[in-house]
Order: sequence, then C-alpha cells, then structure tokens
Amino acid sequence: MAVSDTPNGAAFTPPPPPTPEYGITKPISLAGPTDADFNRNLELEKFLVDSGLYESDEETATRQEVLRRLDQVVKSWVKQLTRLRGYTDQMVEDANAVIFTFGSYRLGVHGPGADIDTLCVGPSYVNREEDFFMLLHNILAEMEEVTELHPVPDAHVPVMKFKFQGISIDLLYASISHLVVPEDLDISDGSVLHDVDEPTVRSLNGCRVADQILKLVPNVEHFRTALRCLKFWAKRRGVYSNVTGFLGGVNWALLVARVCQLYPNAIPSMLVTRFFRVYTQWRWPNPVMLCSIEENELGFPIWDPRRNPRDRFHIMPIITPAYPCMNSSYNVSASTLRVMMEQLRHGNRICDEIELNKAQWSALFQPYLFFEAYNNYLQVDIIAVDADDLLPWKGWIESRLRQLTLKIERDTNGILQCHPYPHEYADTLKPCAHSSFFMGLQRKEGVKGQEGQQFDIRGTVDEFRHEINMYAYWKPGMEIYVSHVRRKQLPAFVFPDGYRRTRIPRHMSHLAEKADEDATKCYSGSAERCIKRKNDTEIMDVKPSKPEKRASVSPQRLECFSPESCTSRSGGTSQMSIDCIEGVRLDGSTMKDSDSICEIKSSDSLVGSAICAERPDLQISETGGVDSTFDRQKSRSPDVQNEVSLLNQWSNLQSGCFGSCEVP
Repeated sequence: MAVSDTPNGAAFTPPPPPTPEYGITKPISLAGPTDADFNRNLELEKFLVDSGLYESDEETATRQEVLRRLDQVVKSWVKQLTRLRGYTDQMVEDANAVIFTFGSYRLGVHGPGADIDTLCVGPSYVNREEDFFMLLHNILAEMEEVTELHPVPDAHVPVMKFKFQGISIDLLYASISHLVVPEDLDISDGSVLHDVDEPTVRSLNGCRVADQILKLVPNVEHFRTALRCLKFWAKRRGVYSNVTGFLGGVNWALLVARVCQLYPNAIPSMLVTRFFRVYTQWRWPNPVMLCSIEENELGFPIWDPRRNPRDRFHIMPIITPAYPCMNSSYNVSASTLRVMMEQLRHGNRICDEIELNKAQWSALFQPYLFFEAYNNYLQVDIIAVDADDLLPWKGWIESRLRQLTLKIERDTNGILQCHPYPHEYADTLKPCAHSSFFMGLQRKEGVKGQEGQQFDIRGTVDEFRHEINMYAYWKPGMEIYVSHVRRKQLPAFVFPDGYRRTRIPRHMSHLAEKADEDATKCYSGSAERCIKRKNDTEIMDVKPSKPEKRASVSPQRLECFSPESCTSRSGGTSQMSIDCIEGVRLDGSTMKDSDSICEIKSSDSLVGSAICAERPDLQISETGGVDSTFDRQKSRSPDVQNEVSLLNQWSNLQSGCFGSCEVP
C-alpha cells in the first residue's frame, strides 16, 4: 500500500477504494457467509448436479458447433442477397451478418436439452419480411441438419423456431442502419437503435438486457448458481411460464439479480433463502429495477406509470435494465400473482426450516401437486390432423390461454379465481394429434356464496372460442374443446403413473368413466373422423343420472366447445355453469369430501391469500402482517430476526423509490 508524507512529516495512508454499489438503493446486508452457509452451499450445489441441471461436455461442444454452423449459414445468406441486390464484388466480399445469443444460454444457466435463443444482426438492406422469413427460411428448410422449422412472423417478437442437429433454436432478426455489419459489433452501444423500428428494438433488447444483467450483479458465478436453482424451483412448482401469465426466464433472472444487489457478499445458498425472504415481503406493484430508468433522445416508449396510463395497471412490474426500459412481466394477472405469492411463501417456510437444519434442499423442490389442489378444473383440448398442424395451432392457443383467465375473472367480478397450469398433457393411446391444458378453479378466499349459486361462464368461453377462431392459418381438423371437470373426473393421463392417486368411490365410477369417454370422443376414431367434427353440432353432455345433493359442487353439465357455433343436443345454447366452488387444498390442509358434506380445513398457508391478490402491500407489517410466515420469530436465530427486521424497514423505504407507480 502506498504511503506518503504529509507537510508536518506524519505518514499518510490513503483510504481504501470505495466498495462498488449495485442497484438503485443501498444493500440490505453486507454480511458474508458463515461456516454453516458454506456447508449449505456445498449441499445445494451437489443437489443441483445430482438433479441433472448441468449439461455434459459433449452437449456443450455440440452447441458450440451448431452456433458456428449457423453463423456460416447467415453469412452466406447475406452475401447471396448482396449479390442479388446488384452491389459490387467488394461489397459482396465485405457483406456480413453476426450471430448473438441471449436468454439462458447467454446468462450461462442453460441445462441439458434447453434451446438457444439467438439473434442474427444484418445490414440495412436485408429485411425481415421477405429476406429473413422467406429466403433464409427456404435455405434452412433444404438443410438436412434442420428439422421442425416453424416461422412465427406475427409474434410480438418475430421468431423462426427450428432444430439444428437436434438442438432447439429460436432465431430472431434485426436489421441495423449499417451497410456493413462489423464482426466485433458492440450490441450494448445505444447507436444500434438508430433508425430501426420497434420490432427490431425488441429483438435487439434480448441480448442487450442479458449483457446488462451480467454487468449489474456483484458476482456473476454466484448469480448463475442461484438463478439455476430458482428456475428449477419455479418449474417444479408450476410458476415458470411467461406465456401463461407467470414469469419466464428473463423475469426470474431480473428478480435474482436484484437480490444479488441487495446481498452483494452472499453466496448462492444465502441468495436462495434471501430471495424468498425478500419477495414474500415485496410491496407490489412497486417495480423491481436493477438500475435507474434511462430516457433517450431516440424517443422509444419506456415504462413510466406517471406518464403512461396503461403502465399503472401492471400489477407485478419487473423492469428491464437496457434502454428502452420496459416491464418484462406485463402478462402477470391477479390470478397468477396470487399463485406465485402462495408458492413464494411456501418456499420461504421451507428455507426457514433448512436454515434451522430441520429440512434438506430436496424439500424445497418437491413438485406442486396441481391435480390434488382443486376440486374443479377447466380442461382445454387442442386437436389437429397431424403433429405438423398441431404445433402452430397449439402455440396460438397457448399464447391466449391467459386471456381466458382474465375473462373468467372479469365476468365473475373476481369471485371465481383461475389457476392456469403451464404444462401440457397428451394421451398416448389416442390416435389424433392433440394436447391438453388445465386450469384450477376456486371461489375467492373469504367470499361466501349463496346456497346453490352458480357461475355461468358460457358466454365467457364462447367469446374466447371466437377469438381463437380468428387464427389466420386455420386448417380443417384444427379444433379446440373446453370442458369443466371435477377432480374425480380428471383423465388418467395427467398423473405421472397413469392412474389417479385416490380411488374413485363406486357410486361415482360410472360418471367418471362417462366423462372420460365423452371428453376423448373426438380422439377415438381416425384423423378423418376428427376433421368431420368440424361440422358436427353434437357436443359433450355429461351429467349424473340424478342430481347430487352436495352443496359445494354440482356441475350441471360438462361442455365441450368446438370452433363452430356451439348448440346443445336439444338445439339450445350450450351451457357451462359451475356451482358453488370450493376452496383450494394446499400443503398441510385437510379435506373431507362426501356426497352430503364438504369441509375444508386449511393451514396458515391460506391466510391472507385473497387479500394479497388485491392488495399485495397489505402483507407487510413490522410483525408480519397477514403473512403468518413472519410470525414465527421464536423459531429463528437472532441473526435472522435482525435481518427480517431490517428487511421490513427496507421494504417501507423501497416503496418510495418510484412512489407514483402505485395503482390508483
């Protein structure tokens, strides 16, 4: 260390350089790991390896080879176009395109079998509509290494999906205002956004956001391990899906990065437990931001609820750090936020037990038993003639399933809540190409219904069905059917072992069998029979031989809506009415279910769940508020109690960092 003399002859030691600060607020804690934290970290890393979350060296090499080959293909494609445009031989020689990666691969958290998000940056005279989606598409289609080629030009971010040597690729295109794209192009430089349209900005920002995240975290390797862990957790608990209204890869990355900023000296095991501790107390809709929102003379719209009225209705804003800063989680609804908050509280309880040596890491990653959680479900069956037609048809419907959730809650004034499950299922015994999605249904917690009250969602489903029918690339045989099924009527193919976990009572077996038979009626014949259903006015009509006496659930019919106008067997309007919906059974709850009585006794995991969906800020208080997970102070160590106290104080402060974003 340098030492200099002062004028009076005394030695002067310069102060150490300031510790870099990350984020828009000061960290919650600068504490480093203890011996116990190091031990838990070793156990966590071993668990991740044993769970198969890391790819082999062979697959890593294959990915690198695929990216090298793809880079060659796009360079050759641009040179071919340059020649066709009549440019000089020198221009043809200089013509270039560059491949960038983003998403999980760029962040270094991809696992075996994961796709690679890629961006091709080309010169100004190569366009997306004709050159990319037509000429490059045809080049790829003729290559033996390329399979399952599927362009999606009308997506919010236009993309071409395919497999290259068995590796799934999502390829975007951005044409920048350069005649020649340099090989060392710095995509984080704001100049790449000059003279480009908004689809191009969205395409470029996948890479720009990934690069910014890696620059804004204190320790990249700790961030990667924690993110890999929490993505695995989110998938196991059924809350990983941006398209369904939960959170996708970039959302989880931003949330984890913010926790890394708040605990800059924490190792992965600490970051995971602090992740749950922070976000069970976060005062949504206050935004998660890694840096201040930047304004620019380029004039692209940025997320700002003070100026943009639409931004005020975002209930879980997670803001991207690269200009133009946008809310990456605008798909989140009140329903999906409620589900995620319940899962975060569940994870927080497990982490408390792990820190007290009362549980192992494996307990955190137990799968969520979705088909045991509700008494009522919506089943959405998607059918096509073959697998090639099913892929785009399913993608279209899946991207709009969240609209069905919003419509149901709108038309029932939020009393009937939906839990869309982001996994698809298929019955391998059926001959038609098909896929099924499910939604859990329940009455809003704390809202009592009148005896015999029904939720009539016929019009809601019919509206959704008509919107689905607007698919521009519809072909004969593409069908969608929506049916209301009770837990005991769920098809066997949704269960891991192919059968229900609980035995169906004898008096219900004939009803369940009939429901299963009718629900798969369209699958039972050849592909031609499935196509024929397009003009078939007969719909599924399943009801008991005599009305059930139980007050909780008594579905009058199970309806299946076809893309054509839906009429009942008697020629009237189709019906989908759901009786008084019961509550949800979560971990630790007990339930009695018989013909004459339905009794639900829930654990404290349900306390305040309905309140948090409407007013997430109500779950914060010095003593834990309505979130019972913070009432158990006696079981915590003094260090954890102090940290929770600091976190409560910090949560009150952070709500003012963008105070005007509160939804009015």
